[in-house]
Amino acid sequence: MTDRRRLLWLVVGMLLGAVGVGLYFSQHPVAQAGNDRYEDYIMCTGPAAIRPGAVTDGVWMLDYRAGKLLGTLIDRTQGKIVGWAEVDLVTEFALPPRQNVHFLMTTGMITQGQAALYIAETTSGKIAVYTMGARADGKAGVMIRKHDLVMFRGQAKAG
Repeated sequence: MTDRRRLLWLVVGMLLGAVGVGLYFSQHPVAQAGNDRYEDYIMCTGPAAIRPGAVTDGVWMLDYRAGKLLGTLIDRTQGKIVGWAEVDLVTEFALPPRQNVHFLMTTGMITQGQAALYIAETTSGKIAVYTMGARADGKAGVMIRKHDLVMFRGQAKAG
């Protein structure tokens, strides 16, 4: 009888293990983006490397009304905002004045400790990639760098 009981518990253990493995691998990853929007503003967060080995949090804010992208870093030692850098998105995306625009933005990880910001403008069909870090001239403050701006949708053919 004891051999049957041992075999039963072995089978029960294997079945429970198989169910546990199935549940573990069937879970879909949850998106953990630091994005939010309110009326005419969108905010995203992501890590920014101010120098090798010194990663801090970067904050991006898109202001629809002004057509501006703002970015800042957090001073880890003092817990304070370093200052704001600004990009004129109307000029960057070559948008006509008072055009009804629709921006989307999110961050993604391009390397350990450095996020990239992706901004798409759906009316023009353009997408841009930006990163943020300390100023290149060594002075205190923040710098936003554009890496690329391309069309994600083809131009409509005339005719």
